[in-house]
Amino acid sequence: MRIEQAVRQSLADLIPEDLGVDLVSAGAVKEIVESDTTLRLVVRLGYPCQSRLPALRAAIEERVTPLLDGRDLDLDLGVHISPHRAQHDMPAMLQVANVIAVASGKGGVGKSTTAVNLALALHAEGARVGLLDADIFGPSQPVMLGLPKGTRPEVRDGNTFIPVPAHGLQTMSMGCLVTEQTPVVWRGPKASGALTQMMQQTAWHDLDYLIVDLPPGTGDIQLTLAQKIPVAGAVVVTTPQDIALLDAIKGVEMFRKVDVGVLGVVENMAVHICSNCGHEEHIFGQGGAERMSREYDAPVLGSLPLSLRIREQADGGTPTVVAEPDSAEARIYRDTARRMAARLSLTRAGRRPFPKVVTQH
Repeated sequence: MRIEQAVRQSLADLIPEDLGVDLVSAGAVKEIVESDTTLRLVVRLGYPCQSRLPALRAAIEERVTPLLDGRDLDLDLGVHISPHRAQHDMPAMLQVANVIAVASGKGGVGKSTTAVNLALALHAEGARVGLLDADIFGPSQPVMLGLPKGTRPEVRDGNTFIPVPAHGLQTMSMGCLVTEQTPVVWRGPKASGALTQMMQQTAWHDLDYLIVDLPPGTGDIQLTLAQKIPVAGAVVVTTPQDIALLDAIKGVEMFRKVDVGVLGVVENMAVHICSNCGHEEHIFGQGGAERMSREYDAPVLGSLPLSLRIREQADGGTPTVVAEPDSAEARIYRDTARRMAARLSLTRAGRRPFPKVVTQH
């Protein structure tokens, strides 16, 4: 048996936990080159997983080393994030490889807290990430990101916003464009136009992912996003409560009707753990997200506890992933973010836009 075939066979049963399929089936084995003294093996994961690479390297070496027949192993293991198919095959945005929408069928389920922590988790795993607060009427990300009151984006050439940096993210929010004393009182079309303007007139720079924190529900802003912005995938946030799950199902169905793939569901406030005795109690019910997952082919990407610390850290401007990066809650967010990005990496490749051509005379 040729060594290349043997190596492929040895990696065909190596399944990274976040990915759910083997390296060969995922297309991660890019190159196997044999010489008299060396075997060069190039493996590229399609999602950010910096914290998992050392263990994966060890697992690959364990499988491949017995096949080397005296050769040295030159293992080039890394990550390459590509654009993935958006609805109706729209080309990706300039400077943004993948837009991921974070949505909920109803308010009060912790969607914005989830969105900011997922964005920070992707960044912690090595990705270049932006966060757009698309909740035009109730923007909360400036507070969650700890931006000082009165923070405004720099404007370039009179019509382009420069993203506001926060915890390593490129961010933009209506909360940075209006004051707390000036509520946004707009009809749907104007709000939808504001979303399009913030998305397209912000000078995002070389992003692997742009996380869009949508307002709750299935209204004008969600439809505008589906019609005008290339969305590679969506995540629906819910609680185990029956009424929340019913609304989450509506969100899943909405994305499917507009040809946006649903990457999965994040179950928030799944269990309360008593800080005094450790007793676990499912205040909002149990098992609903799993049932929904099976029925709608939308896997549960992660299950977060009802935690006072998560709420306090978000309200205090330092979300959990950066406030306590080694905590159990931060690890759940990072696991969830990797699963989300890994599932996206298995979808069909998308198109890159043609660069703008400027003719000078």
